[in-house]
Amino acid sequence: MAARGNPFGLSAEAKAQLLARLSARPPLPAATERLDPAQLDGARDVDAVAAAADHLGIADPYFRLHDGIAGAETIIAGRRYSNFASYDYLGLNGDGRIAEATKAAIDRYGTTVSASRMVSGERAIHRELEAALADIHGAEDAMALVGGHATNVSVIGALLGPGDVIAHDALAHNSIIQGARLSGARRIAFAHNDPDAADKAFADAPARRKLLVVEGHYSMDGDVPDLACFVAVARRHRAWLMVDDAHALGVLGRRGFGSAEHAGIDPREVDIWMGTLSKSLVSCGGYIAGARALIERLKRLVPGFVFSVGMAPAAAAAALAALRILQAEPERVARLRRNGALFHGLLRDGGVDTGTSIGAAIVPVVTGSSIRAGKLAAALFERGINAPPILYPAVPERAARLRFFVTAAHDEARLRETASIVAAESRRVAGEPAELANITRRVKR
Repeated sequence: MAARGNPFGLSAEAKAQLLARLSARPPLPAATERLDPAQLDGARDVDAVAAAADHLGIADPYFRLHDGIAGAETIIAGRRYSNFASYDYLGLNGDGRIAEATKAAIDRYGTTVSASRMVSGERAIHRELEAALADIHGAEDAMALVGGHATNVSVIGALLGPGDVIAHDALAHNSIIQGARLSGARRIAFAHNDPDAADKAFADAPARRKLLVVEGHYSMDGDVPDLACFVAVARRHRAWLMVDDAHALGVLGRRGFGSAEHAGIDPREVDIWMGTLSKSLVSCGGYIAGARALIERLKRLVPGFVFSVGMAPAAAAAALAALRILQAEPERVARLRRNGALFHGLLRDGGVDTGTSIGAAIVPVVTGSSIRAGKLAAALFERGINAPPILYPAVPERAARLRFFVTAAHDEARLRETASIVAAESRRVAGEPAELANITRRVKR
């Protein structure tokens, strides 16, 4: 995660006063008392953001209750919204074919496999899914795990150890960072999408084993790496190359087969492919694809696989059905590509800062202020558009934004209308006073 800055652009003095007020708590509890949750790491930052948002009258945009399938539209508190907060990129959630495959798996296997796959939880549906995932990545084999975040944490944590080096992009997903920390290896974050910086990281850090980790499509910024250059860096330093294609499968490449197809490289140049089943494949879980020898060993070494119940049959069947639709219906990927390019272009033409996004499916609206991001999200919500903000401390204050997920299910009229509203509301919010003086006065009370 990038370094933290001042919440809402507060001065150092104002921030200190706000945090002091929030941290004015009794002494540590006696042994007979329960632990105060306010003592959790990061709790003060969360409290500070909540207090400032409450003062500014910005409603909490998180944990809103959706009713029914959240696709291009969703229903929240009885009202229908244009929805840009779902990464169902191909518009497959609720597809009847997937629902039928899921029901058939439950009828055959039940709702759980009731054990780890090593012990007695192995089912044919697991192997069918893994074979299909390996095929789409041009790999020899694959392994599916019950959680996407847990896949990176557990696999990276098991791959390396003390004395090894992991170099990862500075904007890598939290799961990659947590896995690197768990491993005990030396962790080096290099400048975003900079293969020269990755090359230098390895040159300055000799080690027994080395792992280079990048993402195929970055979920916060919507940009992509020069994958061929990172392949060259990995080969030069005899490092494993791992690519997280969670937001690339179903999105990048002519057929939606991911970042290798998009970059025009042989997918076998990548040692470890990682992906999730919860995005284009409208299920839940994660996977690793690679050489058969690697997968066979990981299935016996990765704690998140060995010591976890096997993937639920319904989840595996849903992902497999979605994968087959992806392969059979390339027009979905083409429609997604057109929608992403259209929306991205309309926002840019409207003077909106979309950062480094390539406009494939993820389009950020960078506000540079958590106050502006919160206000913009609230204004859009009032106008029937659901696009929650990303605020400090999830991102640095200057990088606060809204993040729009465009899907194949959005129609052109909706995209044009939304882009027009976003541009107009962005200009209005940018011209409003920040109200920091009022926040400061409240802090001093």
